[in-house]
Amino acid sequence: MAYTLAEAAKAVHRDKTTLLRAIKSGKLSAVRDAATGGWLIEPAELHRVYPAVIDAAMDAAANAALRSSDAEVEIRELRARLDDKDDQIADLRRRLDAEAEERRRLTALIADRSTAPAVLHLGPEPPRRSWWPWRRA
Repeated sequence: MAYTLAEAAKAVHRDKTTLLRAIKSGKLSAVRDAATGGWLIEPAELHRVYPAVIDAAMDAAANAALRSSDAEVEIRELRARLDDKDDQIADLRRRLDAEAEERRRLTALIADRSTAPAVLHLGPEPPRRSWWPWRRA
């Protein structure tokens, strides 16, 4: 069922003159009604050029449904980010524990070496070298 010019203007929330200009410029195709002489515009052609406008009641219900689904998607994404954060924290704690254990092991090793008796050099002491190469020690 084709729209009249007034019905088409109401469906897309535009002025009749705006639609008439679009028809005259060839942007929107329409035919003249033989009986009345008015313009008839097919809904598919009208909505090809101008998007359909939903009534306020339907729009509010659609927006509520979209907000609800958007909120659910956002909640899922946030939970996934929290899980990633928890995994990262657990990994960092494992690394920190491993590093602390290695530090304790190395500290114990260094402490053992410092309490070990010093190695004595038995034998002649090597000659001292001067920092001037032409001097003799």
